[in-house]
Amino acid sequence: MLVDGKWMENWQPVQQADEQGRFVRQTSSFRNWITPDGRPGPTGEGGFEAEPGRYRLYVALICPWASRTLIARKLKGLEDLIEVIVVNPTLTDQGWSFGDFPGADDDPLLGARYMHEIYTHADPNFTGRATVPVLWDMKRNVMVNNESADILRMLDTAFEHLVPSKMRLYPDEHAAQIDALNPRLYDLLNNGVYKAGFATSQAAYDEAMDGIFAMLGELEDRLTDDFLFGDALTETDIRAFVTLIRFDAAYHGLFKTNRRQIRDYPRLSSYLQRVLQVPGVRETVDMDHILHGYYSIKALNPLGVVPKPPEHVAGILSEVIKRRPDPNAFKTASIA
Repeated sequence: MLVDGKWMENWQPVQQADEQGRFVRQTSSFRNWITPDGRPGPTGEGGFEAEPGRYRLYVALICPWASRTLIARKLKGLEDLIEVIVVNPTLTDQGWSFGDFPGADDDPLLGARYMHEIYTHADPNFTGRATVPVLWDMKRNVMVNNESADILRMLDTAFEHLVPSKMRLYPDEHAAQIDALNPRLYDLLNNGVYKAGFATSQAAYDEAMDGIFAMLGELEDRLTDDFLFGDALTETDIRAFVTLIRFDAAYHGLFKTNRRQIRDYPRLSSYLQRVLQVPGVRETVDMDHILHGYYSIKALNPLGVVPKPPEHVAGILSEVIKRRPDPNAFKTASIA
C-alpha cells in the first residue's frame, strides 16, 4: 500500500481485520461528483460538469465494484462520452498494473506501470490502497471519485442532457426500497464473500457464511418478478448481479463459500440469465479476467493454478451471446 505517497509493502488481500478476525474494507477517499452543471454533488466539491470526452474511467474486469460502473456506462449509453482503461487482472506485488494481459490497456495518462502511480499523481501524499474503479477528470487533471456506489449513481443522471435515456437505475418510486436493501446486500453478500474468503478466524468465517447464505435465501424468496423491484432493472440488480456472476466460478471454491452454488437456487439462476440478457450487460463480463484475477491472489492460491469456468457458467455466458436479444424486449424504470 501507499504511505505518504510511497509504496511501502507488497500487495496483500487483507486490508485490515478487527479483533475478531473480520475482514475490514478500506473507505474510499475521493468523493467528488460529476453533475450536469458542475454544482457540488452529495459529497465533495463542485467544478465537475458533465462534458463529452472529459472523463476517463479506470476499471478491472475482475472487480465487481468496477463492473458496477461499466454496466451503468453501457446501460446509459455513455460509451462515446467516457473512455475506459482496463487494468491487468492479475494482481502484482504492487497491486493493479497496466498492460501485459489480453484485453488490458496501457495507461494513456502518465504511461504508468501501476495504478498506485495514478493515485500519487492525484495526491503526492496519499496513504491507502490504490483501488478501482477510478473516475479521472482529464480537463482538471484530478481524480474525481473512487467510490463505485457514487459513480454508479452519478452515471445514472449526470449526462442525461447529453445522452437522454429512458432508463433510470435509481427511480424515485423505488428509492426508499433501494436505500433499504443496498446496505444489507453489500454487507451480507457483496462484501460478505470477501469477509468469508479473507477471514482470519473461524468465528469470522462462520459469521460471514451465515450472512451470505441468509441473503441468497432472501433474494431467492423475493424474486417473484423479473427483477428485485418488479419488472424493471435498477441499480440494486446491478449490485446483486456482479457478485452472483462470480459466485460459482470464483467465490465458491477460492473463497470457500461452498455451502451451495447459485445454480442450486432456481429463481436466482433464472434471474442471473435475465440480467445477462439485458443488452450491454454481457459485454462487461470477462470470465478469463475474473478467473485469472482471483486466482492470482497468492495468499489464497500460492501456486497460481487457474481453473476453467464451471460448465454451467460458461454455458450461460455463451448462450447469451448466441441469442443477441432484442433491445426493446426489456422494461426499464422510466424517468419521471
